[in-house]
Amino acid sequence: MIKSNYDKQPAIAVPGGADRCVAGWDAVCRKLEAAILARKAKRTVLTVECYTGVFENEISDALQSLNPARMIFSSDAFRPADEIDRRIAPFNGGDDPLFGWMSHQRMTEFINQEKAAQLAAEIEATPSGIVIIIGTGASLIHPGDLLVYADLARWEAQLRMRRNEISNLGVDNKTLKWSLQYKRAYFIDWRVCDKLKRQLMPRWDFVLDTNRPDEPRLADGAAVRAGLSEAARRPFRVVPFFDPAPWGGQWMKKVCALDPEPENYGWCFDCVPEENSLLLQFGEIVMELPSINVVFHEPRNLLGDRVHARFGDEFPIRFDFLDTIQGGHLSFQVHPLTEYIQQHFGMNYTQDESYYILDAETGASVYLGLKEDIDPDAMIADLKAAERGDKAFDDERFVNCFPARKHDHFLIPAGTCHCSGAGAMVLEISATPYIFTFKMWDWGRLGLDGLPRPINVEHGSKNIQWDRTTGWVKDHLINRVEPIAEGDGWREERTGLHEREFIETRRHWFSVPVTHHTNGSVNVLNLIEGREAIVESPTGAFKPYVVHYAETFIIPAAVGEYTIRPCGESEGREIGTIKAYVRG
Repeated sequence: MIKSNYDKQPAIAVPGGADRCVAGWDAVCRKLEAAILARKAKRTVLTVECYTGVFENEISDALQSLNPARMIFSSDAFRPADEIDRRIAPFNGGDDPLFGWMSHQRMTEFINQEKAAQLAAEIEATPSGIVIIIGTGASLIHPGDLLVYADLARWEAQLRMRRNEISNLGVDNKTLKWSLQYKRAYFIDWRVCDKLKRQLMPRWDFVLDTNRPDEPRLADGAAVRAGLSEAARRPFRVVPFFDPAPWGGQWMKKVCALDPEPENYGWCFDCVPEENSLLLQFGEIVMELPSINVVFHEPRNLLGDRVHARFGDEFPIRFDFLDTIQGGHLSFQVHPLTEYIQQHFGMNYTQDESYYILDAETGASVYLGLKEDIDPDAMIADLKAAERGDKAFDDERFVNCFPARKHDHFLIPAGTCHCSGAGAMVLEISATPYIFTFKMWDWGRLGLDGLPRPINVEHGSKNIQWDRTTGWVKDHLINRVEPIAEGDGWREERTGLHEREFIETRRHWFSVPVTHHTNGSVNVLNLIEGREAIVESPTGAFKPYVVHYAETFIIPAAVGEYTIRPCGESEGREIGTIKAYVRG
């Protein structure tokens, strides 16, 4: 077997950043102490604003070495937990195990202003020395003479939830089922913290990476902002995150050189900037930050003007892997129509998607659309009977099952019933609202926690497009390949997506350099065939960037023209990429 060259820790070198980041609590405290002394002030307020999920006690314990005159915790200013619960209730979805409503709240709504004023008065009453205030919302109590932003990647936050290590914003609920913690974080906590983060980014004096307990990284804010700006002007990758699934397979273990111990890996989130991390390289020190920070800091350069105008500072394209090789079927599902997701969950757009088949075993399949002339009432009744556990859903009676082969492309506009069958390695290309999947049948199996996964026949039945039957699916959703252009040693094809979807995809096959242009939209690509390729700027605007098989990479809109050619072991051979961008 060929050795994997998949890079699981891609990093961006920060220009001139070699001496601007330190590692370990001793070095962190020395760096902060030097900044405090440089102020030559009688009193310095050090504000440590924390993203939700950060281990605040670890920070406070470490900063005791600064011998503060007073240390204050922002949590002392929060409203009582029962009041917070009442305030977030309209957004938390009640008894729904998965879904809520996207919160428009701000951090100020979680804080008791009288208590905050009391803490601010305590700070002002301390005439000299170092005053430290730590926690989520700390900057609203005192902006700080020096502001440290303690950040945390969302995948690390989720892992902490699974280990019952953290609570939701403003409450103590460590023992709550982690999926309910995640729901509350997704719809409320992260929205609230992101609003505050956007406001504070220009003011960051320092940024603290808290992803690894007792292994902090601290860089000055200007250097971090320079790293984020660097990412928005050159090709880059986010850090892939691999996770097991009830249906997970074995392909990624080999191709991506993963730990062989877990039973399977079903997911790889290979380009989900809202949840993935970004690695910034400061000399020999690597700092991990949420990749959404690039979107917040440089939305126009990253996304392009017209994409930014349409989506704001959200990254609208998602690439991920679904591995069912030597695994099982995904859940039979449907995604909400645009008006449904707007009216029921407060999202602006829905999860249109597609399955690009990176690899497939003999007999692999994709379930897509409905059979001709079925009775909708009979199908819903059958799904509800399966949901109750009375019987298995009769998929052969109601649902199309198509063979899936390597490099097939199946288009899945919202409202289309679908799932990948066993034996396929799917590159899922989709819009970003990724948790809005209505599972309607899970093949009678249990989740990884040993419990049945939530089924949503009620939601799903209101979104199924019953006219997407066999003939329509074959004509509109399977391998809609259209030649676009070709030359000596290359050809470009349009592979989708459906006209109801805002993402356009283009596939290139080439053995020579191919010229691309962002044309005002962020481009997201994956090397779908070949060991290595190199991305270059015709004007030398960025250093040549090497990518490997199955790696997803982002080309910011600001890059403009760029080329991709085979390199290394692929030199002189035909290789392939698939590219996604937002249609004009």
